[in-house]
Amino acid sequence: MLKEIETDMAGTAARPGAAGVEESFEILEGETGSGLILLCDHATNRLPEGYGTLGLPPSELKRHIGYDIGVDGVTRGVAARLGVPAILSRFSRLLIDPNRGLDDPTLIMRLSDGAIVPGNANIDECERRYRIDTYYRPYHDMIGALIARCVDCGVVPVLLSIHSFTPRWKGVPRPWHGGILWQREDPRFAVPLIAALAEDSSLVVGDNEPYSGGLAGDTLDRHGTGRGLANALLEIRQDLIQDTDGINSWINRLCEVLPPLLNDKGLFEFRPGFDRDGRQ
Repeated sequence: MLKEIETDMAGTAARPGAAGVEESFEILEGETGSGLILLCDHATNRLPEGYGTLGLPPSELKRHIGYDIGVDGVTRGVAARLGVPAILSRFSRLLIDPNRGLDDPTLIMRLSDGAIVPGNANIDECERRYRIDTYYRPYHDMIGALIARCVDCGVVPVLLSIHSFTPRWKGVPRPWHGGILWQREDPRFAVPLIAALAEDSSLVVGDNEPYSGGLAGDTLDRHGTGRGLANALLEIRQDLIQDTDGINSWINRLCEVLPPLLNDKGLFEFRPGFDRDGRQ
């Protein structure tokens, strides 16, 4: 079982004896015919039993390097309100980052925003493979299985991945309240979502800000664009969802803007050139 973070200043990765697939993800059941699947790659700062804190002080895991602050609550709230399925990670991004390709050097971080991660500093290929097979791969396999379930029911789903970002980076304030990351190959969902959020004049909405969409091998590249599914990644500034009021505000906002967008039948089709198995 997963447990709350513990102090482990030694940072040794004492591998659990029998970690189950259930330690990799949590699935929130919803109506597969709704056409929308929510993804939450960085839902928690929890680490599997035996890994302690990867040698970090517990305070470090409470920062953005351990997880995306606020996104667990937003994802759960939107999924419940709209009755759509969601998949949330159940392990910290510091163990292994599910929103990275397997060949990405930041898949297992040794240094994150100035914090050295002792438990990752000297892992060997055997440990790397263990984390991939036990945590990373089951999470992605479940995303693929849920997409297949929707397609088998006659619905090509839209993917919305929910993340959060720090209010400042390297001392520079970030002006955006939220941002939509997307790949230029498929604007079907992202561009209307940007426009819908921007109708609120109090919001500054980033278009591929504060990051650029389309990281090769990331979750939406792999399951969305790479399979011909309409998709977008939502980034919310963390100070806006650090408490219950802020989380509820964004749940309300998303539950207002998403249903009208999902009336567009063109979203529920494979992008031209792709088939039901995601092949071009």
